[in-house]
Amino acid sequence: MAWTTYQKFLALFMVITGSFNTLSVKYADRQVVSGADGVPRHFNHPFMQSSFMFVGEMLCFLVFKLAYAYLNRKNDGSVDTNQLTKGSRNFNPLVLFIPASCDMIATSIMYVGLNLTYASSFQMLRGSVIVFTGILSMGFLNRKFGAREWSGIIMVIIGLALVGASDLIMGKENTSDTNSIITGDLLIICAQVITAVQMVVEEKYVAGQDIPALQAVGWEGIFGFIGICLAMIPLNFIHANPPFADNSRGTLEATIDAFIQIGNSGRLFMSMIGITLSIAFFNFAGISVTKEISATTRMILDSVRTIVIWAFCLAFQWQDFHYLQLIGFNILIIGMACYNNVVIPQLIRKCQSRLGRHRPPRSDEVRVINTAADEHDPEQN
Repeated sequence: MAWTTYQKFLALFMVITGSFNTLSVKYADRQVVSGADGVPRHFNHPFMQSSFMFVGEMLCFLVFKLAYAYLNRKNDGSVDTNQLTKGSRNFNPLVLFIPASCDMIATSIMYVGLNLTYASSFQMLRGSVIVFTGILSMGFLNRKFGAREWSGIIMVIIGLALVGASDLIMGKENTSDTNSIITGDLLIICAQVITAVQMVVEEKYVAGQDIPALQAVGWEGIFGFIGICLAMIPLNFIHANPPFADNSRGTLEATIDAFIQIGNSGRLFMSMIGITLSIAFFNFAGISVTKEISATTRMILDSVRTIVIWAFCLAFQWQDFHYLQLIGFNILIIGMACYNNVVIPQLIRKCQSRLGRHRPPRSDEVRVINTAADEHDPEQN
């Protein structure tokens, strides 16, 4: 079935805003700005970046309320048909609390990992969520996996291993801190366990409630922002060594130092605005794609986003090209396609059907055909 103009817009919008969000976070990490002690340092504040992300999600709730108030005043029924507000509004917001908490923890851990590794690897390694989602789905959703799903999971693991190996090699070639790069990769993979929990919980308790996309994102932003603000209080007093605590206080998070760095750099300030706005639009587009098209399409578009981020990083020399990363990415995509029953299984079945049509008949088939022909040949009678 052909996509509508609105669906095409959502797909393109999701790729653009998703790519811009990851690149904005990495761009902020690369900025060297003086902080509270006047010493220039990289902007190493992943938990503060998470808070800006949740502010962006909270903006979705504001947009939903404004759109709902405007359409409701028109009193023409458009509030129940408009793409921004249609859906069930009678639900308990606390159903989104657990997914929001998982999102808060996973995002914070991933931003710590992104600060230590490459942006392209960050996006590729997020594909490991398939492995953990599959395992949790078998345990909590009673899902049965066949050869296709297991082959997809195995290929994803192989692709992830190649991506990790390429990061290690590139780190050694560039005399970078390879321990930090591998630590960042492992943190990103660990965060996918929590993301998998979030997906399973959403599928079991949230799916089917037809919550308006903007409202769902908004509530997750509210819960996530409150949670990350509370978490940053003890984080401001927990001391750690670099690269985890490269700030003026030497703690896991230094909120005042982060605001001073943002105030001292216009580029850093704009990257924070970019994180806030892009994540708002990306989450809205992502949930809308799932509702309007399918979750599988959302996965494919997320893979396209990886290509855009990788191309940008290579073009602006944020990292070097390595063939292992290319091989690993291709295997990763094939594994994800197999797991989600997209493209690859269809191609295999099509090839099998064509081979079946052109396959020469076996000897017993030839004998049956010849016998039937002899029985109906008038010259033989």
